[in-house]
Amino acid sequence: MDGFLRDSEQRAFLMAMTLTRDRQDALELVQESMLKLVQHYCNRNPDEWGPLFNRILHNGVRDWYRKQKFRRLLVNLLPWQTGDPDGAAVEVSAECQALADEGLTRVLHAMARLPLRQQQAFLLRAWQELSTRETAYALSISENSVKTHYARALAQLRSLLGDESLGDRHE
Repeated sequence: MDGFLRDSEQRAFLMAMTLTRDRQDALELVQESMLKLVQHYCNRNPDEWGPLFNRILHNGVRDWYRKQKFRRLLVNLLPWQTGDPDGAAVEVSAECQALADEGLTRVLHAMARLPLRQQQAFLLRAWQELSTRETAYALSISENSVKTHYARALAQLRSLLGDESLGDRHE
């Protein structure tokens, strides 16, 4: 297993770095993937390690993208942004990071004030990127109910956060 990990580390890092464009996140994704491979699959046939490791890594990258999208959504719910409009990486100062953390806290507190169904609809649609149909199935409600809960959640979050200028990006 040690030899496999040594041989795979650099290629996996380059792949993760290409996909995330962030050195720290790429390193973290590779380390987590290696750890999961060792913890769950070290007793498997060594011929299976390559495909298993790549699947674990790509699932980690996909989860990373979901988290990034959710973070952008939360930041966009606030009246200020920490990035440029094209989504390019921007060097963020400690002061801006503190504002972003404070903003995330504000959003989470605002979400906690929503009814449970609105929270669920918002998180499934905005964070998990489920369709209206998939969200309806997950919550065992109609598609129209999903649309209603999601729209109400967005409106309430905008109201609680003081940002009426947001468009309906995810409706």
